[in-house]
Amino acid sequence: MSLHVSSEIGRLHGVVVHTPGPELLAVTPRTREDYLYDDIIDADAAQREHRRFLAILERFTTVYQVRDLLVDVLANAEVRDLLVRETMDIVPLEPLARAIAELAPEEVARMLIEGREEEPGPLARTLKESGYSLPPLPNLFFTRDSCMGVGDHVLIGSMRYGIRWPEELIMKAIFMHHPLLANAGILYDGSSERRLNYTLEGGDVHPLRPDLLMIGFSERSSPAAIDNLASLVFAKTGVKDIIVVVMPGEATAIHLDMIFTQVDREQCVVFPPHFIGIERLPVLHWKKGEVTLHERPNIFAALAEVGMKMDPIFCGGESRTVQEREQWASGCNFTAVRPGVVLSYARNEGTLREVEKAGFRVISGVDFLTGDVRVAEDERAVIAVEGTELVRAGGGPRCMTCPVQRDDPW
Repeated sequence: MSLHVSSEIGRLHGVVVHTPGPELLAVTPRTREDYLYDDIIDADAAQREHRRFLAILERFTTVYQVRDLLVDVLANAEVRDLLVRETMDIVPLEPLARAIAELAPEEVARMLIEGREEEPGPLARTLKESGYSLPPLPNLFFTRDSCMGVGDHVLIGSMRYGIRWPEELIMKAIFMHHPLLANAGILYDGSSERRLNYTLEGGDVHPLRPDLLMIGFSERSSPAAIDNLASLVFAKTGVKDIIVVVMPGEATAIHLDMIFTQVDREQCVVFPPHFIGIERLPVLHWKKGEVTLHERPNIFAALAEVGMKMDPIFCGGESRTVQEREQWASGCNFTAVRPGVVLSYARNEGTLREVEKAGFRVISGVDFLTGDVRVAEDERAVIAVEGTELVRAGGGPRCMTCPVQRDDPW
C-alpha cells in the first residue's frame, strides 16, 4: 500500500489505529493532569468500545494496529537501536536501555506503549508510592494527533506536551520502516523538534483537496510550526491554498477537529458559535507565492473563494446549551469511510438529529454489526458508535483514526 491522503472524505482503504490497553491504568486522580486527561476512564469498557469501533471500520477498510506494526519494525536491529536511543533521549535512563536490549520485539513494543514501573526503594515501599521509569502512553489511541498524511507524504506531529513525545518516535519508526506504510517521505518531522514554539498536532491539519489544506492555529499548533509546514507543502506538494482558522484559547477546543469536520463533499459539522454570528473565529487565507495572509468574513466565504462550497450542520442543533454539551463530547468529531458515510458517537443525539435532517440515515453501530441494517453504496449515512468511556479521554472518531490511503473523491 502506498500512502495517499488528499481529502477528509475519500473512500478509505487503510487506517492506522491503536486499541487502548493497560496504559490507561496509569491515569489516576493524582496523575490525570500530567497525562492530559480531564477524567478517569474505565480501561475495560474503553477497550470494548474501541473494538466495536474497529469492527465497523473493518467492514469498510483495512485496519492496521500500531502495536503490530511496531513489533514488525522492532525485529530490525537498526530500527530497534535507533528507537530505543531516541526514547532514552526523552527519558534518560541507561539501565532501562540495557534491559530493553535483551527483550523480544513484542516485549519492547509492550514496554514502549504501556511503560515500565520503577523498582521502589525503601522509602517508596514504606510510603506505598509507585511511579514509572518509562512513562506509558495513554493518549496513543488518538493516532491522528501524532501522525498525518498530506498527499503522498507523512507529517510527524510535534506534540505540545512532553508526555506525548514518545508517540512521535513510534509513529515515525513505523512510517519510515514498515513496508505496508510506504510513502513519499516525511515532509515534516516533529520528532526532531523540542521547542515550545514549534508544535503541530494532527487534529489541526485537514487536507480538503490536493490543492487545499485547512489548519487550526490552536494551543497545540503554533504559528512558527504552521509557517514551516506551509513552506514545505507549498514547495513539495500540490497545495496552493491554506485556510487558517484562529482557534479560541479554550480547553473545549484544543484542536480544529473538535469544532469542525467535513462529512461529505459539500457538508461539514461545526460548533455554531465559532463559525456563525458575532462570536465567529478569525479565518485567514494564505495563497502560494504570497507572504501576506488575508482575513475572510468566515470559513464558508474562504472556502467558496477557492471553489469549495460547504454547508454547515450544527453540532447540538439550535440550542446553545445542547451545542456546548455535545461539542464537549466530541459532537463535531466525525471520521469518513467514504463520501457521505461517517462514524460518530451515539451519545450526541442533538447532533445526530441535525445530520439526519441534512439527508443522512442514522444507523446504530450495533444494528450495523449484526447485519440488521446495511449501508447501500449510494446511501448517505452516519453510523453511531458507543463511546461513553472513550469520549472521556477527550477525543472522537477522527482523533482515533490516522488514514493512510484514500481515493480522491472528485
